Amino acid sequence: MAVNRSHEVEYCNLELRFDRRQIQSFIRELISEGYSLYWNESEHQFLISVRTGRKLLKLRFQRTRNRYKMVGNYIVRDERLAQWIERLINDSRGHAVVKRFKDRQVLIENIMFGEIIRLVEVSGMEHRIIFQKRPQITVEDMVQAFKSKRAELRAGVLRLEIDYELAVLHEALQLGRTEEAEASKKRLEGMRTEMLLLEL
Repeated sequence: MAVNRSHEVEYCNLELRFDRRQIQSFIRELISEGYSLYWNESEHQFLISVRTGRKLLKLRFQRTRNRYKMVGNYIVRDERLAQWIERLINDSRGHAVVKRFKDRQVLIENIMFGEIIRLVEVSGMEHRIIFQKRPQITVEDMVQAFKSKRAELRAGVLRLEIDYELAVLHEALQLGRTEEAEASKKRLEGMRTEMLLLEL
């Protein structure tokens, strides 16, 4: 099978959480697939360096309490490794923005809780929304989040609300709906303040 030279995927705004066992399992699977890699760990992060051809891709996992969060933006030109990262996004029910570059076109996937909620095709100056799904936040989720004393749970729902509001703002700006865009910006400012308070 010929290698597709134009295959390139960029992973941005990753919000994936793992425990140590899952990272070790990921390392074992990559080794069994024939990848050359090494890793090191400090009290703040777990770093996996994977060799793909002549390049070295460094995957960073930041330690948060007794769990790890995958951070950073990654450009992957190895198709198999891209599939592994997508499996990580799916299995951890994570959030990400995935950009697929092919033949002068870019496909942008907004992924939330491991599921594509928005798919946009960009070709030159034109962009068209291929698919958009309204996030499924149940009333029960909202009540639980507001009742909960755990800031982490509220922060998770708040991130979802912010992502959704950003999509609303983007659409309002694209359609030139100034009043809607301004109202959306105000809502985002309130959410940003709440997120800052939760992170204190």
